[in-house]
Amino acid sequence: MLAKFWDRIETAERRFRRSFGKDIASPRGRLGAWLHYHLFDHAFLRSFWTNFHEVAPGVYRSNQPTHRRFRTYARMGIKTVINLRGEDKYSYYLFEKEACDRLGLTLVDAKLMARQAVRADRIIAVIDAIRAAERPLVFHCKSGADRTGFVGALYLLIFEGASIQYAKKQLGIRYIHLDWTKTGVQDYIIDVFAARQGYGEIGFEDWIRTEYDHKRLQKSFDARLPPNDAAKPT
Repeated sequence: MLAKFWDRIETAERRFRRSFGKDIASPRGRLGAWLHYHLFDHAFLRSFWTNFHEVAPGVYRSNQPTHRRFRTYARMGIKTVINLRGEDKYSYYLFEKEACDRLGLTLVDAKLMARQAVRADRIIAVIDAIRAAERPLVFHCKSGADRTGFVGALYLLIFEGASIQYAKKQLGIRYIHLDWTKTGVQDYIIDVFAARQGYGEIGFEDWIRTEYDHKRLQKSFDARLPPNDAAKPT
């Protein structure tokens, strides 16, 4: 009974949240989008909590920036913003695109998931976007913890030649990443890659492009199997 009641509450909240926040052109729509952005996307928290860190020289990570923070990034000389939440029709994306357009920042959209092992093509799209991006650059998701942490590790492995142990520090409590929740799948991807080295050395990008199987990996993670169970090449 209680579970059904809670499901109804969540369904109603989701329906309400998706009913507005898609217009920033009109004064009334913009006010609604502003409320949507601050209440449902939690932008009011990100006014003072930035989760902004340097990954490597000229490469930064962050949670969803506010317009004021985009201005700061532009003053820092940042040229490219890689949005790991993907293109959307709601407030957070509309305000981000508006800010980047006004400030002359190049916005690149690449959609990852925080609680799922995403398809290889989506990870490859991020790799390609980083490789093509004008630096300095910043990449972000919503909280700057999970998807952003994974891409931070990815960047260090592919572009800096860092060790797996060092790269995995991008997924840590320092960034409010909680590996014992469903977002721990991000750690698991790196752990499976590390276990894969036992069958022969392979680079992270090559592994993603040629062997990575998101369905197999997700199934192993859901069953909480040791990384070795998902690491053997097929």
